[in-house]
Amino acid sequence: MMNANQILQIKSEIIENSKIHFAIGSDPKNRLEPLYSFYRDEFKDWQEYQRNKNFEKEYIFSLIHYKKEEWVFAGIYKKLNVTKLKNNRYKYETILLNIGVDVIGKMVIKFEKKFRNSYPYLVNYFNQFEIVEILRDKYSILPFEGYENVKISFDFLKTVISREVESWKTALSSVKGVYLISDKQSGKQYVGAAYGSNAFWDRWKDYTINGHCTNKELEKIIVQNGFDYANNFQFTILEIRSMNAKDDEIFTRESYWKDVLLSREFGYNKN
Repeated sequence: MMNANQILQIKSEIIENSKIHFAIGSDPKNRLEPLYSFYRDEFKDWQEYQRNKNFEKEYIFSLIHYKKEEWVFAGIYKKLNVTKLKNNRYKYETILLNIGVDVIGKMVIKFEKKFRNSYPYLVNYFNQFEIVEILRDKYSILPFEGYENVKISFDFLKTVISREVESWKTALSSVKGVYLISDKQSGKQYVGAAYGSNAFWDRWKDYTINGHCTNKELEKIIVQNGFDYANNFQFTILEIRSMNAKDDEIFTRESYWKDVLLSREFGYNKN
């Protein structure tokens, strides 16, 4: 495999005065948070807010977790300033250097991170960065990987819907079925049915508009806490049926899952 510096050609003084940022979501249930931020062109802002004073060196070599042992190159930044905020967090001011800009969001690097530290010195690991591939186009949201693998955050859903990501739109519009919304804050669950001409796609699109899709119990909690509360919701597909399936069949399966998950007794379903 090709070493990353064969493409980047970084001067030794920058390598020796850089920290790596292995960007990965702090929430174990949302490890792809920085990748979503990058997709929305918000990664620089996301990176500049830190819980600790993590960037002691002059430069930041940014890598975003992509999938197991693979990282997307997100650029090299120069630190200009850092301010301690009232909440004991830190706000950095950075600029993107004109190094490797043609492969930002395209170069995928293989590196098996066996340690917890997300901010090590670049000089210690740079020679281990091997290029897996260079994408033809800048990174776009992860493609749909199967109905059985759907476990997505509300933030991810909003991105998929607003950008009309083709693989997701095609998949979610092609089957009817039953889905589950889990509230990660309260632990409560809601079972819903997806039917109609575009099934899951149209149904889930409504959630991105108001957070509750007219479900009265979800609406109550959104009204009480604001639209941002919906960021606690996780979406999962419980089962699918052909678009030829009658709606009554979908409603029967929806009722079955409500019974199995006790979502009437302990969740957000009331019928």
